[in-house]
Amino acid sequence: MRILLFGPPGVGKGTQAKLLSTEFKIPHISTGDMLREAVAAGTELGNIAKGIMAKGGLVPDDVMNGIVKEKLSSSSTAKGFLLDGFPRTLPQAEALTALFETLHIDDYKVVELQINPEEVVRRLSSRLVCPKDGKIFSMITDHLQINSPCPACGSGLIQRQDDREEAIRERLRVYDATTAPVIKYYTARGKAISVDGSAAVETVNRAIKAKLQVNASV
Repeated sequence: MRILLFGPPGVGKGTQAKLLSTEFKIPHISTGDMLREAVAAGTELGNIAKGIMAKGGLVPDDVMNGIVKEKLSSSSTAKGFLLDGFPRTLPQAEALTALFETLHIDDYKVVELQINPEEVVRRLSSRLVCPKDGKIFSMITDHLQINSPCPACGSGLIQRQDDREEAIRERLRVYDATTAPVIKYYTARGKAISVDGSAAVETVNRAIKAKLQVNASV
């Protein structure tokens, strides 16, 4: 099973990625993981990326594409993978298609988790974080507020800057602007499936697997 997973902030993409990775027994590969592995291994591309990131820059497409190629050509992904956070742009998607053709990979699916933007704002703007251990809580479900004591350690809970409403809406705007062309690209190639990401975790998980199995059999 080879899956490319997409979804806006707050849709639960990370949770579904972990579940699918375990259930299908395939590695969950994120852009960050690939970069860290390449840097740690000291590969030529890893060293280039390290220098760019050290200066606070964004890793360019040609370097990122090369790192993805190294990872997907390795034995660890021979039986499948779940790619999370790549491709982010249309040029990256086109480069990935070329790579898949080189590696003779055609049995992949693009899973897009969809959710109403206002629900994303509601979910993320209610998040609180413990500054000591990073545990996440919700104003809605945990009935806590900013500066409430952390239930685990007693530290005053905080709200991250990127979980404030104006920041969330900007993150959604950027996601839509960069990802919409990518989804259209894969839809045109008959590779994309969409799932309602606003339901309960178990419901979303079942829906993804059902659509993947149906598409795998046609």
